Amino acid sequence: MKQVKNAKKYAKTLINIVGLDAVPGALTELTIIEQLMSKNGDFRNLLVNPSFSQTERKNALEQVASKVQLSDKMLQFIVHLTDTKVIVGLSQIIRTATTIYMEKKKQAKATVLSPVKLSEGHEERLRASLRQMIKKEVEVDFQLDETLLGGVLVKVGSTMYDSSIKGQLRLLKDELIKG
Repeated sequence: MKQVKNAKKYAKTLINIVGLDAVPGALTELTIIEQLMSKNGDFRNLLVNPSFSQTERKNALEQVASKVQLSDKMLQFIVHLTDTKVIVGLSQIIRTATTIYMEKKKQAKATVLSPVKLSEGHEERLRASLRQMIKKEVEVDFQLDETLLGGVLVKVGSTMYDSSIKGQLRLLKDELIKG
C-alpha cells in the first residue's frame, strides 16, 4: 500500500473539522469507507483511478454516503482525499488520527497477548498497573497467543513489554553471551 507523506496533516485536519468530541464517530465512518475500498475493487478503482472525473467520483460517493449514512463533513473529507489523490492512504490517516485523538484525551491503547485466557481479576490488575506505569487511561485489548509458553506480552503504542518465558529466556541468553 502506498504511504501518504502527510498522513499526520490529514489526520489533524480531520480532527479540526469534526472537533475532538466527534472524532470516534468520524473514525467509524471513515473505517466504513476503508472497508468498502478493501472489499470492493470497483469502488476502490473509482476513488483511485485518475480516469474518473471529480464529478463522477463525487456523485458515486454521495450515493454511497446516503446508503451507509455518512455525515456531510465526512463526505466532504473523503471527496477532498480523492481530489488530492491520498485516498489510498486512508487506513494510515485513520491510524494517525486515532493516535492523535488518544494523546489529546490522555488515553492509550494496549494489546496484551497471553497463552491462556486471563481471569477478570488478573485483567483488572494488569489494567491498573498499565495505567499507573504510563500515567494515562488505558484501553486494553486482551488476545490469546498459544505460541507463548507462559507470561504475557504487552504492547502500548510502539513500546513492547515482554514478560513471556520466551522473552525471559532470550534475555538470559543475551546475558550469558555477554558473559
